[in-house]
Amino acid sequence: MSAFSDRITPLIITFNEEANIARTLAPLGWAREILVIDSGSTDRTLEILARDPRIRVVTRTFDSFAGQCNFGLEQVRTEWALSLDADYQLSPELTAEIAALDPGADVAGYSAAFVYCVFGRPLRSTLYPPRTVLYRRACARYRDVGHGHKVDIEGVVQPLAAKIRHDDRKPTRRWFTSQIGYVAREADYIVSLPPERRSRLQKLRMMAWPAPLIMVFYTLFWRGYVLDGRAGLYYSLQRVLAELMLAVEIADRRLRG
Repeated sequence: MSAFSDRITPLIITFNEEANIARTLAPLGWAREILVIDSGSTDRTLEILARDPRIRVVTRTFDSFAGQCNFGLEQVRTEWALSLDADYQLSPELTAEIAALDPGADVAGYSAAFVYCVFGRPLRSTLYPPRTVLYRRACARYRDVGHGHKVDIEGVVQPLAAKIRHDDRKPTRRWFTSQIGYVAREADYIVSLPPERRSRLQKLRMMAWPAPLIMVFYTLFWRGYVLDGRAGLYYSLQRVLAELMLAVEIADRRLRG
């Protein structure tokens, strides 16, 4: 890496990520320090992190993704932060691209697109939108949006050409457990929006039944996951199940008034 690497701290949020964290750490050999905000992992996550003396772990009880990330930014000691989920992996191409960066004073951040993988097998496309992952710490602030979170950057954000691999290998039962919380927060967010502020997709989700049916055709045929074999079918099933769970959650709220 170039001298620019000395100005970057990778920031990772973890909770029981033993299935993923070693792959996320592997391409970060250039980092002088890696900051991990852990929510009280009870698996081997902390054991794996303890093997690398560059890693500084700070434990914080989880309240929200934005809360964890904003707390993490307060702990970063460098000018720049590289925000990574525990199932992200930098490609060699992206590592080289970051090494070659020489940002001007007006550049506040960089965004990256993703390659979505299912147990290591890349899919031909992704539903995961590009995300601002590298930014000046002082210019960033996170906020919760539905079940997810978004970083607001004060200044110019430029796109990176190379992509990040998104490869979550946690057991499927963990996915189901996580979805219960995700759909509750997403339903709260959609129902709370004034009708005129809802997107087209959110309006479909408020109707409950159309979104899961549309997701079947959208993922398998429009996105082409039917051509990705078992990995594509697996991901399509996940997305359809997530929409079904959200539809039931929204229907429950509407029936309860």
